[in-house]
Amino acid sequence: MLDDRRMAVLRAIVEDYVSTGEPVGSRGLVDRHRLSVSPATIRNDMAVLEEAGLITQPHTSAGRVPTDAGYRLFVDQLATVKPLSLAERRAIQTLLDGPLDLDQIVGRAVRALAQLTHQVAVIQYPSLRMTRVRHVELIELAPARCLLVMITDAGRVEQRFIELPIPLGPEATALLRSRLNAATAGPTLEEAFDDLDDLWIGFAEPVRPAVQAVVKTLKEIPKAGRQERLVAAGTSNLARAASDFRSFMPVLEAIEEQVVLLKLLTEMSADSGQVAIRIGHETTQAGLEETSLVAAGYGPGRAVAHLGVLGPTRMDYPGSIAVVRAIALYLSRILAA
Repeated sequence: MLDDRRMAVLRAIVEDYVSTGEPVGSRGLVDRHRLSVSPATIRNDMAVLEEAGLITQPHTSAGRVPTDAGYRLFVDQLATVKPLSLAERRAIQTLLDGPLDLDQIVGRAVRALAQLTHQVAVIQYPSLRMTRVRHVELIELAPARCLLVMITDAGRVEQRFIELPIPLGPEATALLRSRLNAATAGPTLEEAFDDLDDLWIGFAEPVRPAVQAVVKTLKEIPKAGRQERLVAAGTSNLARAASDFRSFMPVLEAIEEQVVLLKLLTEMSADSGQVAIRIGHETTQAGLEETSLVAAGYGPGRAVAHLGVLGPTRMDYPGSIAVVRAIALYLSRILAA
């Protein structure tokens, strides 16, 4: 466990290296951070930090840079999250306020994340498997054709046209609509759909095949949505940070393939508005060893999807955490409205 002074030295090294991208020397720390000790004392502290694996010397006679472990300790010891500036708060509110559909909300949010953090921003669309049904609408279009509309609490709208084996008729259509809403109220989609198999009971024998056709279509919706969708923005920020990578091509490939990032996002955070961070080798993914991922869950009262920013380990962690948390809370509020 580091004492307060050595923790202050580590914090100063991280802050300076994130700001300049240059290895940090002892004299510069004394001059910039008013540590009230001599450069010789700082050099001794740096030697202890290096022996602990928290900083390293990239070149002989050069200053020190943080290691993954150093960044991790710095992040874990953050007493407070950097507050958003008035301009940042206004930017988020301007982008996300107003009547928007889900595609517009996600699109604007991912752009805001990228612009405010200067990293690659990624947002997962709300997972159908995790959402709850807000309303089911069944509309009779023709004697043997209807439109099924399902609206989730995360703002997703799914609709299906159904060709029925026989007409339902207005009365059976109204009754089925009522029973579908009653059966799907409360649990997640997958949980609710387990109880739909007996919904045909209580309907007249002639219309039961039509009822079963509607139920079958509704139950297939989550299966069709198993391929989760990820939206990214700000990939050009990787090029601006090229000096922080031996090669950023593996990072671009991970963003394009999406599967790796979706897995990481899902593993990292389960609570709405709660921020989780993986640094360097903590990602456990080949090609992402030089990156960090700051992520949070979002959703109406609970996490139904995740968002985050991906960038080099030399990132502004307090600032990134603040923006990721703020965007997650904004999205959660919008979806709950």
